[in-house]
Amino acid sequence: MTQLPLRAQLASALGRSAATLSRMTGRGDGSVIGGRVGLMLEPDLLRKLARDRKLALVSATNGKTTTTRLITSALLDLGEVATNAFGANMPAGHVSALSQHKSAPYGVLEVDEKYLPEVLDTTGASVVCLMNLSRDQMDRAAEIWLLAQKWRRALSGKPTHVIANCDDPLVTWGASTAASVTWVAGGQRWKEDSWCCPECGGPLDRKDSFWACRECTFHRPEPQWVLDGDQAIDPRGQRWLLDIQLPGSANRSNAVMALAVAEAFGVPVERALPRLREVTSVAGRYTTVERDGRHARLLLAKNPAGWLEAFDVADPQLPIILSVNAQGPDGRDTSWLWDVDYRILRGRPVFVTGERRLDLALRLDVADVPFTLCGSFSEALAMQPPGRVDVIANYTAFQQIRSEFGRAV
Repeated sequence: MTQLPLRAQLASALGRSAATLSRMTGRGDGSVIGGRVGLMLEPDLLRKLARDRKLALVSATNGKTTTTRLITSALLDLGEVATNAFGANMPAGHVSALSQHKSAPYGVLEVDEKYLPEVLDTTGASVVCLMNLSRDQMDRAAEIWLLAQKWRRALSGKPTHVIANCDDPLVTWGASTAASVTWVAGGQRWKEDSWCCPECGGPLDRKDSFWACRECTFHRPEPQWVLDGDQAIDPRGQRWLLDIQLPGSANRSNAVMALAVAEAFGVPVERALPRLREVTSVAGRYTTVERDGRHARLLLAKNPAGWLEAFDVADPQLPIILSVNAQGPDGRDTSWLWDVDYRILRGRPVFVTGERRLDLALRLDVADVPFTLCGSFSEALAMQPPGRVDVIANYTAFQQIRSEFGRAV
């Protein structure tokens, strides 16, 4: 790799020092502050750090962190990989990740949907993975059709190879201006944000996995990769069992996207798939923590689509603790709770906590779901009998719970 200019070297080194100090003082993992310090000293640091590396950018509303981890695991077959493993998915986090692995020839960066055009333009990434788009943090990200439109403009005219989920009409529209696209039928359980054609506004007709606009030519492309139950079908028609350790259909979708990206980097399925099977937890997601004989499995859900996937993973035989905050990273607006169908929780013990527990309590009451209101997560956990319990929390609530257990990963 080409050596960085002296100013960029200094900015990168001071950023790494700031990150280390943040970790040592217990203020955080350093993945944001290190990048901020570096960018203050050299505003063009991300471009300089990305030069001469083969990068993949991963963007979606849900599943970015997990898919980034799976792709990274697969690409380790080629050598050292720089990645933002803990979800710092804006430019400061990308600078920090590339600075920490300054000699890595490969990089896999999770990118916030809103920042994808900027990061793609800055890094010149050769591969972009696009998985899903649904409503999320409406007070910050605005209308998802606008995000898809920004993706279209960002990809137009660039040589970037896109790996895109053709089962999501918004993703398909956003990716369709790219010069080269590998279409993946990764599934789409949450469809409430894509009943209208993003091309002309007409209604979308759906039959099984196929969709098409009733009023224009926009329709689902023919996929090269297909998720079929617990198997992935590659472009040559060969089937591969996705016996990964991460639970649920959403993670099988993440896995087939990761396999497609790995093949774009030259890693065949037979070498990538065993590495995907090694991933058991991602930044605390799916981790089981223990206190006083109570074993709590931590599930993250940040928006309606994420809650749908969390319900798919949760064990219906177990009690469940729900925790919701509305801090900056969560989005201040909790109206999205009314888009989640909580009736699936009827018949099981439900415990509600978090800073916005009253918002969630009202939603459950309207859905006729009995619940117990708790002042804190510790109180809710203490009310459980010894044994297993599932926990579903949104972003900052999830991080607070992780902190109680030493940020288990």
